[in-house]
Amino acid sequence: MTSLLILSRRFMFATVNITNNRLTLFQGKGNLLWLPYRRTFHKCCGERGLFGGGRDNAQKQQTLEDIAKSIRERECKRVVVMAGAGISTPSGIPDFRSPGSGLYDNLQQYNLPYAEAIFEINYFHHNPKPFFALAKELYPGNYLPNLTHYFIRLLHDKGQLLRMYTQNIDGLERMAGIPPKMLVEAHGTFATATCTVCRRDYKGEELHSDIMAGTVPNCPHCKGVIKPDIVFFGEELPQHFFLYLTDFPMADLLIVMGTSLEVEPFASLAGAVRGSVPRLLINRDLVGPFAWGPPRKNDVAEIGDVVSGVKKLAEALGWMPELEALMAAQGQQVSRVKSYW
Repeated sequence: MTSLLILSRRFMFATVNITNNRLTLFQGKGNLLWLPYRRTFHKCCGERGLFGGGRDNAQKQQTLEDIAKSIRERECKRVVVMAGAGISTPSGIPDFRSPGSGLYDNLQQYNLPYAEAIFEINYFHHNPKPFFALAKELYPGNYLPNLTHYFIRLLHDKGQLLRMYTQNIDGLERMAGIPPKMLVEAHGTFATATCTVCRRDYKGEELHSDIMAGTVPNCPHCKGVIKPDIVFFGEELPQHFFLYLTDFPMADLLIVMGTSLEVEPFASLAGAVRGSVPRLLINRDLVGPFAWGPPRKNDVAEIGDVVSGVKKLAEALGWMPELEALMAAQGQQVSRVKSYW
């Protein structure tokens, strides 16, 4: 077992325990799942972050066109994508932390003791109603994928997507046609659910009618609350997350998009690829290893609107006609089905 001392969002000490390839974050007597990605964290653990990485200063600084060329000429055949809420805001889903418009700033209607309580497992056991009220708004099928999701789907169709790691629980990746086996939904999914008492497994669609009716779904066997398999503060990461142990060493390109890289351990995955591997950031701001310290020579940052950045990459690749055709065909299918299962 190894332990690392890090700083949490509330600037209290927490411990990362890694045992048998299972990672759990602890704070005080209870475990804490999500911790932010701060410069103080890197000062404690070193600039390589939780999973290492290293820097390569021998190369000429790469550009977006260089990245596009390596994808187009299939020099990059094992692309890993890391994505956060910023890829879904163009679909109309609010992110969590933007001042004024973010989800955490608009939860007063649920009478919470503090905003994050809506995703804390202990509060959920005490009062699940606020979460299910929010779930009705965020439930898969209420929103449609956008160009960014379909670009990743096109990477998969061309056989160049190794895996997509997403922080999102909105299911838009699945709706865009990315197979579940190609996804690591680091913060869980609505596609499956579990009774909090007897631990019976349920399919996500079995909760749909209750959630849409604004009621808390209960297990017919024990009457316990059935909780979607969304990862709450205080819960362990899904086992699928640990595919990073094999995916990231194999990756030949990392694309990071639409994330603040403030939530651990997801954020440190940006440092888990080999130092020789190009990293492309498509984001509103410089974040994580792209923001602190001198960049790697093979780091590329496309700063601004995420959809515009992805479109610029697709144009450099010459993929826009295919992407537009895929969106048109898949968009018609999604509008008919309105479901991601």
